[in-house]
Amino acid sequence: MRRVLVSGISGAGKTTVATHVARTLGLPRHELDALHHGPGWVKRPSFEADVARFAAEDAWVTEDQYVRWVGELLWERADALVWLDLPHATVMRQVITRSVTRAWRGDELWNGNRERVSAWLSPEHPIRWAWSRHAAKRAETAERAARHPHLRVVRLDSRRAVDGWIASLRG
Repeated sequence: MRRVLVSGISGAGKTTVATHVARTLGLPRHELDALHHGPGWVKRPSFEADVARFAAEDAWVTEDQYVRWVGELLWERADALVWLDLPHATVMRQVITRSVTRAWRGDELWNGNRERVSAWLSPEHPIRWAWSRHAAKRAETAERAARHPHLRVVRLDSRRAVDGWIASLRG
């Protein structure tokens, strides 16, 4: 695994798993949220060029997001897909805990942006997205994986499976 794409619905743990994979395998890590969100949650103009630049490299780890802007590029360039196909209840627990913690502590996320409770009303907020799009994301990921047979697919369907797989990478 040299070019690893981590897929899953919002709140599944893509960023956490991508960070563990990059550290364990000694691969460069590119966080798409950090590349995408400029100040004020505005999309950075260089986003697509930044993604194309690192996607052309021989080694990287990133998340499967922002398909509207990057299309199939990351899927075509990746050699491995880590699919976090966690149960809806698990994802909801994780995404709600994450959002509450971020809002409560006022954590800076990317480029000065912070999560605000008022944003939870937006249909695009990760809590609402994970709630309404869980089944659709599962179907989309299965369909995309089938269209990219060159990928080594690691499908993880529980927190225990995720933790065990990450531990197995360490040897």
